[in-house]
Amino acid sequence: MTGNHVVESKPAALLNQWLLKRISPENSAWLVQQTEKIKKSNSNRDLHITLGLIPRKISRTDLRLSDDEHAEAERCCAGWNPSAWSVDTTARVAVLCTVAEHCSERFSDLLPDLFRNADLAESVAYYCGICLYPRSDALDWQIGEGLRSNIRSVFETIAHNNPYPALHFDQNRWNHMVLKALFIDSSLAPVFGLDQRVNRELALILTDYAHERWAAGRTVSPELWRCVGAFATGDMIEDLKRVISSDNVAEQQAGALALFQSPDEAARSLLNSYPDFAESVTSGALTWDTLELSGSHCAA
Repeated sequence: MTGNHVVESKPAALLNQWLLKRISPENSAWLVQQTEKIKKSNSNRDLHITLGLIPRKISRTDLRLSDDEHAEAERCCAGWNPSAWSVDTTARVAVLCTVAEHCSERFSDLLPDLFRNADLAESVAYYCGICLYPRSDALDWQIGEGLRSNIRSVFETIAHNNPYPALHFDQNRWNHMVLKALFIDSSLAPVFGLDQRVNRELALILTDYAHERWAAGRTVSPELWRCVGAFATGDMIEDLKRVISSDNVAEQQAGALALFQSPDEAARSLLNSYPDFAESVTSGALTWDTLELSGSHCAA
C-alpha cells in the first residue's frame, strides 16, 4: 500500500472545524490566538506553552465523531480513524498540523524536541497525528522509538486505527510490529491494512512464535492465525489442526477461518471434517471480524 494518503481537506482545517462544535467560544478564541502567535514566532516557546495548557483550557471528553465526521476523516486521510480521540488530543494535533502546514521547514526539527520533553499523555497525543504530519526522517525515527516503547498506550496509538504503518513500513518493520502486538497481548483487529500486508515471512515468524508459546505451556492469541492462513501448507496444516480441535471456541473459529484461507487441499479437507464451521465460514456468518475473542487468551 503506497501513495499520498492525504487526499482532500487539510488536516488542520478539518480538526479545527470539529473543535468549533465542541469547545466554548472563549476557548476557541484562545486557541486561535495561541496558534497565530506560534505561526509568527521564531522560537518554540509559544508552542510548548500552548500544548501544555490545552488540557486545562479544553475539554478532555471523548471526541465522539458523527458518521459524517468519520466520512470527512476518511476523505482527508484514507484509513484514519480518530474515534478514540479526546477533544484536547484533537486540539494538540490541530496545532501541530497548523505548524506543519505553515512552518514545514521547522517541523522536522521540532518533533524530537517535543517528544523529548513530553509526558505520557502528550506523547500519546502527538503520536495520534502521525498520519497527518508531513513524512520525514525525523518522523520515521520517532515512530520507531514509539514502537520500541514498552508502554502499551504508545504502541497502540501507532499500531491501531492508523494508516501510517501500512502505507510506509517496509515488510521487516511491518512484521515486527505485528509480532510485538501479539507479544504484548494487543489486538490485531484494529491494525489498518492487516489483511493486505500479510506475507509468507510473517506467517513463518508467527508459527515459530506459536510453537515457542506452546512449548512453554502458554496460550496463543487466535488472531495470530489471521496472518497465517493464506500461506498455510505442509506443517502449518498440522498447526491449524491443533487450533481447530481446541476446546476454546475462539481458537476453533480462528482455525476454521485460517483453513478456509489456505491454498492447500489438505486444509479444505480438514475444514470439511468440521461441517458446522465449514458452513459458517463459507456462508460468511463467521469472519475475522466476528471472532469471539472475549476471554479467549491472556498474556500469561
